[in-house]
Amino acid sequence: MKILITTDWYKPVINGVVTSVINLKSELEKAGHEVRVLTLSPDGHQHFKDDTYYLKSFKVKIYPQARATYNFHSKYLPEIMQWHPDIIHSQCEWVSFYFAKYIALKLDIPIVHTYHTIYEDYTHYILRSKRLSKSIVLFGSNRAINATDYVITPTNKARNLLLSYGIENPITTIPTGIDLNKYRKRISESRRQELLSSLGITPDKTVIVSIGRLALEKNIDELLDNMKILVKSHPEIVLLIVGGGPYEDALRELVIDMHLQNNVIFTGMVSPDSVPEYFQLGKLFVCASQSEAQGLTYIEALASGVPLLCKYDQCLENVLIEGQNGFSFDSSKEFSTKLLALLNNPEKYKTLCKNAEISAENYSKETFGKRVAKVYDAAVDTFPGHLPLPVRLIPVLRRHA
Repeated sequence: MKILITTDWYKPVINGVVTSVINLKSELEKAGHEVRVLTLSPDGHQHFKDDTYYLKSFKVKIYPQARATYNFHSKYLPEIMQWHPDIIHSQCEWVSFYFAKYIALKLDIPIVHTYHTIYEDYTHYILRSKRLSKSIVLFGSNRAINATDYVITPTNKARNLLLSYGIENPITTIPTGIDLNKYRKRISESRRQELLSSLGITPDKTVIVSIGRLALEKNIDELLDNMKILVKSHPEIVLLIVGGGPYEDALRELVIDMHLQNNVIFTGMVSPDSVPEYFQLGKLFVCASQSEAQGLTYIEALASGVPLLCKYDQCLENVLIEGQNGFSFDSSKEFSTKLLALLNNPEKYKTLCKNAEISAENYSKETFGKRVAKVYDAAVDTFPGHLPLPVRLIPVLRRHA
């Protein structure tokens, strides 16, 4: 099968959408499919590289690293038409989606769409009026989703949200898979101490780690509030915050204001190849975000053998198994109580680490690729353009009845 994936985000950008596309493309190609990607050029210049069409683009200030294009007559469109994909898999509801829809209409092929982002939690990037911003993103995303043939959501949380919006397209929940092998490899204790030392963290400290993009919607402020209370009685505990983003400067200032400089360490952006090592620097992976459609860092932490301590969110369903591979919390008191109870029970902690690795097996990129391919087969088999003529006429006859 020939598959065209369209996305606003792609390499070298690092986020959940890009990780999903990279892993999906890899698995589909292993299965013998021919896959190309259509995306926006991160440097603005149009080019074709590694089966990827990078369209001319320019920066927009709506969201960090966001880009748009006026290149709706790209020289690559005729080339894609001639290649003639059997199906399009769109990953974003905005700029690249218009190319997906145009190509699908011209070639009379189906569109499968993955709903990665809960836009309600990102309205602060658009307008000061949250109500107006929410109306804009809901209108834009719903209009795109309703124009597709099949929808994939990474969690039931995202699926239920789309159902509440009135989306009537077939929706299948398929958790995004990761490359488990990247996180299974264990670093030596000497390497661990080397990394901690480079960050100014001494061996007597107990490290908990948070990894991801530093943005307002990630609710890292709550982790800092929890730390302020926790370190009063346990000054040996250090929160290591790995990553960068638009809220990083504000968080650094907040740490100073809260006098937490000795207990909260920022790494800034790190190389994607180094991220698996940073997971292993922490005894626990902590997160307070409730804006995730899935949250790949949860799976990456589990695959690294690191238990979770996360604020409860529906996207953690079937991921965080309470008391087996981690714990959830709803308050600062619960955060501290569960963290200390676990760290003070070495045997229980060891069991949770083992369970963490086992539970991550359900989220391999191999399983992910196979499940998505089945959706493609269903979309192609039931697409009106591929049905016998009498069946294709039924919706038309109904409209004129």
